[in-house]
Amino acid sequence: MTYLGIDLGTSGLRALLIGADGAPIGSAEAHYTVATPHPGWSEQDPGHWILALDQAIETLRATHPEFADLRGIGVAGHMHGATLLDSEGAVIRPCILWNDTRSHAEAAHLDAVPRVRELSGNIVFPGFTAPKLAWVVTHEPENFARMAQVLLPAAFLNRYLTGEGVTDMSDAAGTSWLDVGAREWSAELLKVGGMSAAQMPRLVEGCAPAGVLRADLARRWGLGSDVVVAGGAGDNAAAACGIGALEEGQGFVSLGTSGVILAARDGYRPAPETAIHTFCHAVPARWYQMAVMLSATDCLNWLSRVTGAKPAELTSPLGETLAAPGALRFLPYLSGERTPHNDAAMRGGFAGIATSTDRDDMTRAVLEGVAFGLRDGFEGLRATGCAFDQVTAIGGGTGSRYWLKLIATVLNTPLALPKGGEFGAAMGAARLGQIASGGGSVEDVIRPPEIAEVIEPVADLVAAYDDSYHAFRAAYAPMRQAQLGV
Repeated sequence: MTYLGIDLGTSGLRALLIGADGAPIGSAEAHYTVATPHPGWSEQDPGHWILALDQAIETLRATHPEFADLRGIGVAGHMHGATLLDSEGAVIRPCILWNDTRSHAEAAHLDAVPRVRELSGNIVFPGFTAPKLAWVVTHEPENFARMAQVLLPAAFLNRYLTGEGVTDMSDAAGTSWLDVGAREWSAELLKVGGMSAAQMPRLVEGCAPAGVLRADLARRWGLGSDVVVAGGAGDNAAAACGIGALEEGQGFVSLGTSGVILAARDGYRPAPETAIHTFCHAVPARWYQMAVMLSATDCLNWLSRVTGAKPAELTSPLGETLAAPGALRFLPYLSGERTPHNDAAMRGGFAGIATSTDRDDMTRAVLEGVAFGLRDGFEGLRATGCAFDQVTAIGGGTGSRYWLKLIATVLNTPLALPKGGEFGAAMGAARLGQIASGGGSVEDVIRPPEIAEVIEPVADLVAAYDDSYHAFRAAYAPMRQAQLGV
């Protein structure tokens, strides 16, 4: 028996096939683009997701005969996206993505409504789904009038696979329509947002069956008629399942395009005033809390574009020995910020540039700025009661040992590096598909990976970086005021 995990990312789709023992068999990828028709807008054609999925499946079928033994499928997707469908199931307009900030005014309005934070457990961020629909009401009323159902990206793929709109609790928690503590759509939140329960997909737990693979797809893919599709998960909950973060004290830091620090929780303890996200986990009776910075490796990618040097060419001259904090400061708010500022309009910048500043200085400052941004989120999680002996580090940014030592020192917490293998969102999605189809229990299937190495904080530099972090924090308000012209 085999199981398929589908990770619907912002820039591409990845399909991972695993065996009954959880070991990877093979994977395939297909890519697509993001449209930015106006500043702050970020959209995608959902039809491209279907084309990418079909391409990835055909690659897996052609290269791995084990695909024919498929028993379960799980989908993970980038959260918060608004995909509007009409009564015939046709897509009305491009999906408004998680990093789209056009609805910042609508988000502020919804966030100020009494009981919205209390019920949803979160600030209403501009990237969430509810303010996007409020924007559509105002700016595209003809599209809102046509809409019969709104689906998150993963739920859109679930509909393609099963014929029914169905989503899991972890993904739904990022809409501002879910009562996150009760794990159900909130009639009050829907009313505030001008929505109805009839426009929502059916809710299931991420590891529960959402349906079976459509008969026509099963025939086209050479499969039987009993392939189970799981509820699936939002991408971060799926990554937590892939890394085995289910219990209190387990968590990870992800150095991807955005930066994430996630902590599994054994109960519901919302703290929206910290700008920490409190979401349902992809398995029953568990939640997770998460701090999100919008630009992590994206800051290094930006410097790469400006200098014409690849990211590895920027970081390799720094070596592996952590230096003391530099005089040059970088604020990493290239696309605004979520945790802790909830500020879509803020932009980043350097402070302290001198005639002696060189490319290495700028690189160090960018790495430090991202590490300090992660520290902001880490402090917010600590304020909710999270405690870590160590956190697992994942994502593309972990390729820089200098950056890993820097982050461990700034957080004053060891970073655990998994032994080579699969442990991301695609693996988590495959595990959910395995559980939903009867291939094992949550505890048996969702296990932490073997740790290859632990990066310890550089003890002699912890105090210096602590001082530098507090200077970084103090720089936010003056730069924000300067941008406002006050």
